[in-house]
Amino acid sequence: MNLSLFKRGWRQAWCSLMMACMVLGAWAQEPWPTKPIRLVVPFTPGGVTDTSGRLIAEHLSKRLGQQVVIDNKPGASGNIGTSLVAQATPDGYTLVLGFDGTMVINPHVFAKVPFDTLKDFAAVGKIGDAVLILVAHPGLSAKTLPEVIALSKSQAGGLSYGTSGTGGTPHIAGELLAQRTGAQLTHVPYKGGGQAMTDVLGGSIPLVYPAVAGAHGHVKSGKLRAVAVSSAQRTPALPDVPTFIEGGVQDFVVNSWVGVLAPAKTPAAVIQRLNTELNAVLNDPVVKDKLQTLGIDATPGTPEQFTEQLRRDLSRYGQVVKAANIRLD
Repeated sequence: MNLSLFKRGWRQAWCSLMMACMVLGAWAQEPWPTKPIRLVVPFTPGGVTDTSGRLIAEHLSKRLGQQVVIDNKPGASGNIGTSLVAQATPDGYTLVLGFDGTMVINPHVFAKVPFDTLKDFAAVGKIGDAVLILVAHPGLSAKTLPEVIALSKSQAGGLSYGTSGTGGTPHIAGELLAQRTGAQLTHVPYKGGGQAMTDVLGGSIPLVYPAVAGAHGHVKSGKLRAVAVSSAQRTPALPDVPTFIEGGVQDFVVNSWVGVLAPAKTPAAVIQRLNTELNAVLNDPVVKDKLQTLGIDATPGTPEQFTEQLRRDLSRYGQVVKAANIRLD
């Protein structure tokens, strides 16, 4: 064997191997993103969830250097659009705007849901909480939460409360209140929060359970009386309104929330980059103020914190749904 030829061949093979590794390394570290990102909103345009998603998409686009495009895919209470993302390629270019009703309530109230919240998604981060509020027609004799609970127990048929629909967070909150306190409450579902608000203003129903943003003006004007808010602390929007906890219902925090999720198995580096940029957007005073006008309190945090909330809410809402026997086809 010619030793010099062997050494030369070995060196060439080694150089080729090193070159291949460098190419593979460069490919693996290719900067992300390199093309537009699709953010699926599983609802029709115009609602609070859609509007908050568009606000976040606009500011994420600036930070990522690529356009974040909103893609509305409504249907089946959010299940259709959400399932599309569950089945998408996990490369960071398809995301979903997750809503508590879709992600942690639908899996319990629908007989069949085409996704598994914990197995099919990777949490990016929560955008914020929309505080809920129980409000009453001013003609209702009960003024405080303990008085509302006592009145519901004392009169035949209890008290009815309206919400934007069966299986939504306000419905779950009302059922949880009844289960925790023994209050006699009858749920009256509407096809939207607007009609429920119209009926309580007109005195057709005594109570309604909306987001603070939907009731704020009516409470300020005196057309409705605020009973309690479902947040852990009083909301700056209505600082004089006590929480359910202050009203004697321990550990009663039921906020509606919205966040961003990606398909499961999306690279950890992409999730971390998205979370970093999302938090930067949420810490922007302009964005925080705009979210506040929508009734959403910005909640920057980690993917792990959002995942833990998904797991926790799935468990506790599942118990409420089962006890109340709430089902949708």
